[in-house]
Amino acid sequence: MGLTRRGLLMPLSAAAAMAATMTVLVAAAVPEAAASPETRREAPADRAASVAPAAEALPVVGAVPAAPAALAALAAGPVEAAPATGAVPAVPAAPAPSADLAHHGYVSVWGDHVAIRIRSENLGPSDVAASTVRLRFSEPLAVRQELPHGCLRSGRAAVLCETGGLRSRGGARQTALDLRLAGSHDEVVVRLDTVWNGGARDADRTNDAHEVLAPATGDAYAF
Repeated sequence: MGLTRRGLLMPLSAAAAMAATMTVLVAAAVPEAAASPETRREAPADRAASVAPAAEALPVVGAVPAAPAALAALAAGPVEAAPATGAVPAVPAAPAPSADLAHHGYVSVWGDHVAIRIRSENLGPSDVAASTVRLRFSEPLAVRQELPHGCLRSGRAAVLCETGGLRSRGGARQTALDLRLAGSHDEVVVRLDTVWNGGARDADRTNDAHEVLAPATGDAYAF
């Protein structure tokens, strides 16, 4: 046919080379197509095993981390409190008791002596568990004094005396003081008022607060 052996060999080697090249290209493009049946059966499992760690390592775009319980509650919005079952309404405080304390008596001054007699009573309507009357003098008292039980000094020119409990319309309590001034004076001003009445409300303070000017004549000046 006019072809030599050399002429036949050259085309066959070129065809083999082209065939090998095509096989490589097909295998690269379609790996599973070039693989053997045994290899294709094992590939999905092997590839899944190799892809799984990589998938775990990569962060998911747009994923929101789990929020703490407090933030989750805020995100959920305000929650209305359920009404308390059987709640007891607040009880208003009881009003203060009402009592009317009254102090009356007289003051006598002579030389450096001051004699005071006090009659304390409660005109009601409520009882008073305890009360204290205060006596203030315009002149200082002597350092040494003999005070009756229930009385004590309060500074240089004042004395406090407790009257005890006073029942409503239950009678009067008597307090007697014989005091000495730091010197002789022509007159002394004595101021008397209630400083404690057991926490009662006293609407009339005209009968338990007095001011008496007592000249040093020995006469009794009433209040």
